[in-house]
Amino acid sequence: MRPHEKLDVWNQAVDLAVAIYKATEHFPRDERFGLTSQVRRAAVSIPATIAEGAARLYPKEFTHFLSNAQGSASEVETELLIAHRLDYLSDESFTDLRTALDNVGKMMNGLSRHLRQKK
Repeated sequence: MRPHEKLDVWNQAVDLAVAIYKATEHFPRDERFGLTSQVRRAAVSIPATIAEGAARLYPKEFTHFLSNAQGSASEVETELLIAHRLDYLSDESFTDLRTALDNVGKMMNGLSRHLRQKK
């Protein structure tokens, strides 16, 4: 088992990325290379960056990767808001995705705090 597979935050981030893929299946076809692609890439970047950081030897390195994953989470948040305002996402879908994203963000913040204390 790889280090990241033990992390609840990684599992939740993978679930979020899958949910975003499913939610964007119904975006307009002309958005395939625009907003659809952008939000999917940013969503996948969150668990991928957590996994990469978890493989590092030192807590300070992992903290840096978690910071980058937080950046991707902020990007996803912005893209979901734009999709919602364009009526590509229903109120319910937007709220559900935002809630999941907020939970992942809180978990990343908690893990970052924990790692900073390990110094």
